[in-house]
Amino acid sequence: MKRIVTIQDVSCFGKCSITVALPIISAMGIECAIIPTSVLSTHTGGFEGFTFRDLSDDIPKIQEHWKKYALKFDMIYTGYLGSHSQIDYVMDFAREFRNDKNLLFVDPAMGDKGRLYTGFDASFPPHMARLCAMADIVVPNLTEASFMLGIEYKEQYDESHIKDVLKRLCALGAKIAVLTGVSYEKSTQGAVLYDSEKDEFYSYFTENIPTSFHGTGDTFASVFAGALCQGLSKEEALKVAVDFTVECIKATLPDAENHAYGTKFELCLPSLINKLNK
Repeated sequence: MKRIVTIQDVSCFGKCSITVALPIISAMGIECAIIPTSVLSTHTGGFEGFTFRDLSDDIPKIQEHWKKYALKFDMIYTGYLGSHSQIDYVMDFAREFRNDKNLLFVDPAMGDKGRLYTGFDASFPPHMARLCAMADIVVPNLTEASFMLGIEYKEQYDESHIKDVLKRLCALGAKIAVLTGVSYEKSTQGAVLYDSEKDEFYSYFTENIPTSFHGTGDTFASVFAGALCQGLSKEEALKVAVDFTVECIKATLPDAENHAYGTKFELCLPSLINKLNK
């Protein structure tokens, strides 16, 4: 059985981070270990007055305990990290547990729609870029990529801009970069991948649903990471991740008013399992 460790926060209510990653990766037939970086009563989008407990100091303690058992992982998958120190701890963890057979997969979750999430300032993206420089695979959206690269975020763009951003991301150090939420025309949306070792681009688009839910980036990243870990090609994994994310959005649309805090991804897990078993 393959094994992934995911390092990100836990929202006790809401559909993001470990709350999404753990069930999705487990449903894909992969053992999922977790390192919670913090515990929140809810996620930060759409909720006020949430509680927050920082678990940064526990990360190196977990690392030292795991070292005693010589634990091995097929992939190290990082998501939302809330501070500079958490990034530093994760970088140290990656140095300890990486080998020539596993992958470091980084989702630099820190912003969307041209803005950083609450709690981050301009000093944070360059620090996240240091972690991305270590990664085998990075999966930012265009906001996150623009902040890490120190370039202007564009609402309107063409294919050449997306390709340039992807090449710049790989120039940081990653072998493969994926931009999520790419849309060249109103009717379609998807993701574009660049493999720097082969100097090849691959894209996959499907229908654009003009709405948004919290946690869809985490859903995409978790499925993409799991599919790669299970041996799918990067092209196949990208298609599975995009299609599943769209399926989750469609499943939530009838109850969108009451479920804006995340998608009903649980309803779609059987179809994901079926796709992987074909």
